[in-house]
Amino acid sequence: MGRGRADQVGSFSGDRWKEWNGRFRDDVRSFIKSDPGAVRKLQQRLLGSPDLYAQKPYPPEQSINFVTCHDGFTLNDLVSFNQKHNETNGEGNRDGTSANVSWNCGEEGETKDPEVAALRERQIRNALALNLLSIGTPMIMMGDECRRTQNGNNNAYCQNNATSWLNWELTVKNAGLRRYVAEFIRLRKAFPWYVHGANLSLREVLDQAHIEWHGVKLYSPDLSENSRSLAGTAYMQGGLAFHLILNAYWEPLHFAIPPLPEKTRAWFRIVDTFQISPFDILHSLHEAVTACTYEVQPRSIVLLISI
Repeated sequence: MGRGRADQVGSFSGDRWKEWNGRFRDDVRSFIKSDPGAVRKLQQRLLGSPDLYAQKPYPPEQSINFVTCHDGFTLNDLVSFNQKHNETNGEGNRDGTSANVSWNCGEEGETKDPEVAALRERQIRNALALNLLSIGTPMIMMGDECRRTQNGNNNAYCQNNATSWLNWELTVKNAGLRRYVAEFIRLRKAFPWYVHGANLSLREVLDQAHIEWHGVKLYSPDLSENSRSLAGTAYMQGGLAFHLILNAYWEPLHFAIPPLPEKTRAWFRIVDTFQISPFDILHSLHEAVTACTYEVQPRSIVLLISI
């Protein structure tokens, strides 16, 4: 899972091994914080990291996709702190990694600024969406679904107190985010039902799908260093298609919508992370997209389905 020269993701032998994909963690973090050069890497992570695993006869489930784990920032702190704050650990803030690939959205720590607060909530939804939409085995750290915080401590193993405990009151305070995660898990588990009710493996889904990549214009993905956006359409058998739009730019972008596949009546919005709960993820298909473009708000993710 490690970083730098210690990174050996994809090098383990045998299909008994499932690997924590540290590349997935870092590349998703880089993309949502709008780092240059992140789009091309994220494209690989969405597809189950073929740059790491495609040369071996392993299933896509080989990759354990995660953005946070027990070691490091919580997801809430990932979008709330630029720097680690481990002073209470008693080691002069020298312990814990400084390579967090985090962004505080404009203010370090707690905020009363409603714009910063809204952006942080959106960035959390973006990270969770990328984890749960990517090919591979998703792993979510307990408490991220209700914004558990360690107040910027990224090495809290020594803190047997409120710093490392789960405050269950957060499950009520952040019930909208809990709903979002639950609905996303339901959507992922229901995916085989969408594909003609078949119990397909991820390998079979990949073998069946035809994927087209786009930018703001159809069939013209921008994978350059300066790009902050990407869109892709996965066409399945029988006319079903999923269209994913990612905008990590700090301004809204208008993305062209692909023509409807045959035997389908409309594109329907399932996810728009810019929307507040319960409109961020919809339980039923009633939001038809009739225009030829979709305005994706800054730092937002949209998922459409054709039926």
